[in-house]
Amino acid sequence: MTKIALFASGSGSNVQAIAEAVAAGKVPAEIAMLVCDKPGAYVLERAEALGIPVFAFQPRQYESKEAFETEIVGRLKKAGVEFVFLAGYMRLIGPVLLNAYRNRIVNIHPSLLPAFPGKDAIGQAFDAGVKISGVTVHFVDEGMDTGPIIDQECVRIDSGMTRGDVQKAIQRIEHNLYPNVITKLLNGFREEQTQ
Repeated sequence: MTKIALFASGSGSNVQAIAEAVAAGKVPAEIAMLVCDKPGAYVLERAEALGIPVFAFQPRQYESKEAFETEIVGRLKKAGVEFVFLAGYMRLIGPVLLNAYRNRIVNIHPSLLPAFPGKDAIGQAFDAGVKISGVTVHFVDEGMDTGPIIDQECVRIDSGMTRGDVQKAIQRIEHNLYPNVITKLLNGFREEQTQ
């Protein structure tokens, strides 16, 4: 079973969706660790309820990004983690983590990239008045939401929808799309390993 780590900073609804898909046997993985940069985040309660080991840290307690990423990489390697999936992790990944897991760090973003990268993508789309937004799953590179796109799914924004309605529609897509993409990636990875 491929060991994966999930990174999150907030409530962790995508962490919950992935964990449920793993428990149901839909995602061929073991969640070896949750990494969280916000010690008070609700995702930590979810992880505890799900029995997922946690590494929670406060970035400002480290002298640099390199310092906390070095500790994270050490913990990931010790746990045997082979893939990292960002699930609402609100921090750019730096060179230490990128180099340790090149082409094995994946993010989910609530817009149809390259439109509306960065923070508050749902708000950006809503304020721009677009009729179609969506969800993107992509590999992580040095930029902000600039890595190669793996998959996307559209969400129609109808007149009369509130920002909250749009967010709920996007999350419904995320909670289905992300586990499916993870499954395809891990199955492809396993096939490579056996050849």
